[in-house]
Amino acid sequence: MSTPDFIAYSGELLGTAILVLLGNGVVANMLLKGTKGNGEGLMPIAVAWAVAVFVGVFVTAPLSGAHLNPAVTLGLATVGKFEWALVPGYVLAQLIGAFLGQLLVILAYRDHYAATEDTGLVLATFGTDPAIPNGVSNVLTEAIGTFVLVFAVLYITGPKFGDSPGSLGALDALPVALVVLGIGLSLGGPTGYAINPARDLGPRIAHAVLPLPHKGGSNWGYSWVPVVGPTIGALVAAGLWHIVPVAL
Repeated sequence: MSTPDFIAYSGELLGTAILVLLGNGVVANMLLKGTKGNGEGLMPIAVAWAVAVFVGVFVTAPLSGAHLNPAVTLGLATVGKFEWALVPGYVLAQLIGAFLGQLLVILAYRDHYAATEDTGLVLATFGTDPAIPNGVSNVLTEAIGTFVLVFAVLYITGPKFGDSPGSLGALDALPVALVVLGIGLSLGGPTGYAINPARDLGPRIAHAVLPLPHKGGSNWGYSWVPVVGPTIGALVAAGLWHIVPVAL
C-alpha cells in the first residue's frame, strides 16, 4: 500500500468515526435514560447529524476527499470521479471507522446504557429501524434520500463548484451538511435516514459483538435495507448524472 493510499484510508476511517460519534451520540443523548437531552425529538437529531457531517468532512477532506459513506464513494466511482481500485479500501475504512465511532459513543454514555433497560432504545442508538416495517417502502425511502445526497455531492465535486473532481474540499463541508439536514427533516420519518451503509452496518456489528448491560437482538432482518437502499439511490444518481445535461 502506497503512503498516499494509506493516508486516504486513514482519513476515511477518522472522518467516519467522527461522523458516527457525533451522529449516534446525539441519538444516545435523546434516547438513553437520565441524559440531559432525553426526549427532545427529531430536530436536535437532524441538526446534530448535519453538524457531524460538517465536522467529519471539514477535518478529513485534505486527507481523503471525505466521502465517509460507501454510497458516495460508489456514486463518484460510477461517474468516473474516483478510482475503482480505491473503492474497496475506502469502504472497509468507512466500516471500521463507523465501528470505532460507535465504540466511543458507548464509552461516553456507559452509565446511561447501564441505566436504560429498554433494549429497543439501546439498539436505536446504534442503527436505524423503520417506523412502519415494509421492505419495499423502506428501501424506496432510503434510495430517495441517498439519491438526493449523492446527486448533490456529484454537483458539489464538479469543477465549477468544488476544488477538485471527486473530492469534497473543506469549504464544501457546509453545503453537504445542509443537504443532510434537509434530508433528515424531510425524509427522516419513515426509516431514520441511514443514507449511508457504513453508518448503519458498522454500529450494528458493534451492537452484535460488544458487551452491553441491556442488549436484545441486533435486528439483522432489517440490516439489508440501509445497505441496498442507499446503493440503489447512489447508482440512480450516477445514472441520471450521465443523462441530464448538467453544466459542469
